[in-house]
Amino acid sequence: MEKTVSEAIAYRRAVRVFETTPLDPLKVRECIRHGALAPTSSNLQLWEFIHITDRQTLGALSRNCFDQNAAKTAQQIVVVVARRDLWRKRARANLGFLNTQFEGNTNEKWQRRRKMALNYYSKLIPTLYTEFLGIFGGIRYIFFWVVGLFRPIYRQVRKSDLRIVTHKSAALAAENFMVSMAAIGYDTCPMEGFDSLRVKRMLKLPIGAEINMVIGCGVRNEKGVYGPRFRVPFEQVYRQI
Repeated sequence: MEKTVSEAIAYRRAVRVFETTPLDPLKVRECIRHGALAPTSSNLQLWEFIHITDRQTLGALSRNCFDQNAAKTAQQIVVVVARRDLWRKRARANLGFLNTQFEGNTNEKWQRRRKMALNYYSKLIPTLYTEFLGIFGGIRYIFFWVVGLFRPIYRQVRKSDLRIVTHKSAALAAENFMVSMAAIGYDTCPMEGFDSLRVKRMLKLPIGAEINMVIGCGVRNEKGVYGPRFRVPFEQVYRQI
């Protein structure tokens, strides 16, 4: 029986050793679909999920993950990729969707909302994401900093800032995926130990793509969870104002 959200979150652990039990790739694919329902900055969905089931490719990827157990014993692997380079394509997709939503509605309030939404994707997003050798980001940073002297303003406008924004969205999708896997009794291990350049090359990713994380997937071995869960006291990380 599928677990509740709370049960799945409690069940999920970073599993380092998996059984040889095969996974249903269609079920994993559906969990990836759940990952793609995660919240994302400006709904740009600047992510990509590469689902690896081929044994030869799994072996090559394991070597590029330093043959750590979570990669070496994984029955399948999901690579979450941050795709800031796709912002133009994803902005156009949002524009196309919004046009269908507002089409035929002549209500003045809706028309104002339509104009604001279309301007967001056709003007503001290009203003934030267009980049050339870091120059535009520096100009944006200075401009927004000056405006920020007089009123609250968005400040994450440099290329480095937008890389972080993109990776945050990808990480949210990865967590959605892992909780969804836990809900059906499948296990995962998010890995940051990998040769990102070699992984990009073997997956034939473009220069602008960046590996967010590599997630080993399988059914946990009884020795696959390295000890009980440890978290610092909740009171040290929680503050109510």
